[in-house]
Amino acid sequence: MSDAGGPKSVRPPRLTKTAVALPDVANHDLKEEDNPFTHSDWRMLGYAWSGFALRILLVLATVFSAFQYLQAREEKRIERTLELVELWERPEYQTAQRALKRRLGDLNQRYRSDLGDSPSPTELAIFQDRVGVEAMQETGGTQPLADFRDEFDRIVYFLNRLSFCVEGDLCSRSVADAYFRDFAQSFWDYFSGFVRQERRRGSPNFARPIEDYLAASG
Repeated sequence: MSDAGGPKSVRPPRLTKTAVALPDVANHDLKEEDNPFTHSDWRMLGYAWSGFALRILLVLATVFSAFQYLQAREEKRIERTLELVELWERPEYQTAQRALKRRLGDLNQRYRSDLGDSPSPTELAIFQDRVGVEAMQETGGTQPLADFRDEFDRIVYFLNRLSFCVEGDLCSRSVADAYFRDFAQSFWDYFSGFVRQERRRGSPNFARPIEDYLAASG
C-alpha cells in the first residue's frame, strides 16, 4: 500500500512526435528564369547580345593569337633552314660535294659493266654499297684518301647538323626535304655500308642523325 500522506510520483509527460514538412509548391507557382535574349526590355537585350558578341570576339582573338604564334614559329623554322642552305653554298661544302661526286662518278664508270642494263632494286643497292665501300679505300680514286676523308667528314657533319635541326623541330622539314633530301638519300644509298663498318669499329652513333632524318622523311 502506498503512503496516503506521502507525495505522489508524477510521470513526465510523453513527448509527442512532430514532423516538419516542406510546404508544397504548385508547379504553376515556380518562377521561370528570364531569358535575356527574349526579354521585352531592349536594354536587357542589348546587354545580352553585347556580352555574347564580346565572348565571340575573345574566342576569335585567342584563335588568331594562336595562329599568329604558330605562323611565327614556322617562319622561324624556314629562316633557320635557309641559313643552312646558305651554309651549304659556301666554297668548302661545294668543294666537298664536287670531290664526292667525282670519286663516285669514277667508280660508277669503272664498275658499270657489272651492273647490267636493267638492274633490280636489290642489285642496284648491292652495286651502290660496293662503290661506297670502295670509295673509302685508297684505291677508290685519284685523290688521296686522307684528303677525300676530310671532304667526306665535312658532308657527314653538315647532314648531321641538318638532321638535328629538323628532328629538333628547329628547321622546316618541308623546306629541308626540298633542298637536301635527294642528296642525303643518295649519299646514304652509297655509304650506308661504310657507315655500318664504322659502327662495328667502335663508333656506334656514326652518321646516326642522317639515318634518323631519312627514316622520318620517308
